[in-house]
Amino acid sequence: MAEAGSLPIDPVRAFAEAKGFGERLAQGTKLFGEIKDEDVQIATAPKDEIWRQDKVTLYHYRPLAERKLRIPVLIAYGLVGRYTMVDLQDDRSLVRNLLNLGIDLYVVDWGNPNRADRYLSLEDYDSYLDECVDVIAGRDEVEAINLLGICEGGVFTTCYAALHPEKVRNMVLTITPIDFHADKLSDRPGHGFINVWTRSLEAEDVDRLIEAYGVLPGEFMGSVFSMMTPMRSMTKYNLDLLDVVDDRKKFLNFLRMEKWIADRPHHPGEAAKQWLKDLYQENKLVDNRFKLGGRVVDLRNITCPVLNVYAKDDHIIPPATSRALGSKIGSNDYSELGLPGGHVGVFVGGKAQALLGSGIACWLAARD
Repeated sequence: MAEAGSLPIDPVRAFAEAKGFGERLAQGTKLFGEIKDEDVQIATAPKDEIWRQDKVTLYHYRPLAERKLRIPVLIAYGLVGRYTMVDLQDDRSLVRNLLNLGIDLYVVDWGNPNRADRYLSLEDYDSYLDECVDVIAGRDEVEAINLLGICEGGVFTTCYAALHPEKVRNMVLTITPIDFHADKLSDRPGHGFINVWTRSLEAEDVDRLIEAYGVLPGEFMGSVFSMMTPMRSMTKYNLDLLDVVDDRKKFLNFLRMEKWIADRPHHPGEAAKQWLKDLYQENKLVDNRFKLGGRVVDLRNITCPVLNVYAKDDHIIPPATSRALGSKIGSNDYSELGLPGGHVGVFVGGKAQALLGSGIACWLAARD
């Protein structure tokens, strides 16, 4: 008998739901057994290696349509994740969208740093980026190229555009932190957790972490990201997975995303110290106090056109941390594009991802 105040249980309905759930699990088990490694491949857009130095590789994507823009574009992702996120699968690929819109596209892969790379610094990554730019400019016979920086890679391209303005024709930034303390302007719960967590550390804590591992371990940063959304992290392998386990397309989407999340590279030790202490803790970039190779990264030296794309619901890089760039640069041609979705959603979500590719292409075409 049902307790007072509780709704009575319909045994027929309960049995039907249990039966349907069992059938879905059976279908999911069968589907899981049929999935092969090749079914979960990511970053499949055809490309060719054209340059390599140390662990860094520069790729050129093969065209998928007639070329419409004269100036080539170089994609630079960061070290906190892999560039493969922008080509996760055929129907959710910023890379394929841009290729289909006639853009000549390159991407830099930073490789897999390990303890042997402890003393690589952000100055070294600026040098690697400079080599890539020179290779592309030489191949296409242009004096300057377009840069597309993503997240930490956007910080790389921002610094590069300030230190080498003559080599950058246009710059597109996506979900890029510039003012690492601007999260304080927002009162949205859960947004800017990494900023708050990093500022809570002592500089000596960062040094001891690097001394112990020689790197900022990718697995460690992965756990930090998981803590930002604890409920989702705890439920995605049961509740979320159960929602897609009997649908092949949705199941493969889920697995591809998990494959990308699991492939998180390490930060070289010295680069990690600069990233965490100089930028996240001391906020030197937005104040023109950040130095690379003894040179001040003065944002006022950025004189090229800039498109700054941010995610309206980004809890990792809150919009204010990105939008701070507008008042700091020396360019008179500055635009912003706010897209619906979160940090990764703007690249893999259906609606925002379509807006992102076309928005970038149209903006570049007007300045080609």
